Amino acid sequence: MAQIIYLSHGGGPLPILGDPGHKEMVSFMKKLPNEIEKPKAIIVISAHWEEAVPTVIASEIPSLLYDYYGFPKEAYEIQYQAPSNISLVNQIQEVFKIKGLALEIDKNRGLDHGVFIPLLMMYPQADIPVTQISLIRGLDPQKHLQLGEVLSQFTNENILIIGSGFSFHNMRAFDWSGTNISDKANDNFQDWLTDVCTGQYSQQEREEMLKNWAMAPGARYCHPREEHLLPLHVCCAAAKSKGTIIFDNYILGKRAIAIKW
Repeated sequence: MAQIIYLSHGGGPLPILGDPGHKEMVSFMKKLPNEIEKPKAIIVISAHWEEAVPTVIASEIPSLLYDYYGFPKEAYEIQYQAPSNISLVNQIQEVFKIKGLALEIDKNRGLDHGVFIPLLMMYPQADIPVTQISLIRGLDPQKHLQLGEVLSQFTNENILIIGSGFSFHNMRAFDWSGTNISDKANDNFQDWLTDVCTGQYSQQEREEMLKNWAMAPGARYCHPREEHLLPLHVCCAAAKSKGTIIFDNYILGKRAIAIKW
């Protein structure tokens, strides 16, 4: 049975560099594997990769892409050597083929920090095959709901699907000192998102609201650009059901959530 989780992955490598603004998040992430069945493979949809059509990383030994700057030297020496993901990528290709949808293969790109930072906290032993699927350039909510529909074909597999984003992502509004700040506009959006994803709605209603997410209270304040929100759309459509809030706390001074389906 597939397990599906949308995570707020924090600021760059800060979660593993001891940043105080990530304390609650790090504690949550380290405990999370105890709350779920250990998967045989992991698929991550990260906020940090966009392509014209969905693209998946295929590698015998997936490399890492240090897609951040201005951090201490140790942030660029992080290692996460997961096993070959070729078998998993073959499964993904087959699912897209059955659905008649295009999928590109990238054998050179490394896993970005939206993948390896969460996994370093969750599965530091790096013994589970992992791959990453890109977002779709243009950031159309409907296309990402459709991407989730494709991934719903993994329902009967012991695969963990992670949407790695951030339910609040206004870079100018974070408190980098780690002070938690009351923020009504953010609270309004987090409450809306929680209601949509965990409330008593039909799946059609849920997806319609997510398609029109920009009309929600505080939406564009929380997401001036929506790349950190759309992994949630993929997860919700893949799950085809209401989820459960598993994290609702502060990261970098702002309230953020995680959801499990």
